[in-house]
Amino acid sequence: MENKYNLEDRLLEFATEIIRLVEQMPATRAASHVSGQILRSGTSPLFNHGEAQAAESPKDFLHKLRICLKELRETKRALRLIMNAALVDDMDKATTLLNESDELIRIFVASIRTAEQKVLREDDTDRYNTE
Repeated sequence: MENKYNLEDRLLEFATEIIRLVEQMPATRAASHVSGQILRSGTSPLFNHGEAQAAESPKDFLHKLRICLKELRETKRALRLIMNAALVDDMDKATTLLNESDELIRIFVASIRTAEQKVLREDDTDRYNTE
């Protein structure tokens, strides 16, 4: 996965690669269980990021970013499980996705911190403007 600076593009590529990874998993009970989980959590950040861009308020924006972060953390753990249980043959692809999930988590943590500061500033402004 090449480095991209557009977050939407990175999330799209990440979701696409998660789908491709899932499609390579065997048709066993364990793989089916884990693949369903990672398919949901690994594609969710793309959709929730779109929801965040259409947020109705800074608090709504922050909430959507937190959902993205939660889903990325879940995906990272699922990838670790997939690798540990050897549920895919292509460990390089799984490792690349694990690294990308870690980078995306860092991006969302930083974005959430920034958004939290903005919400706090707006709450302070609202508090002083209500008098």
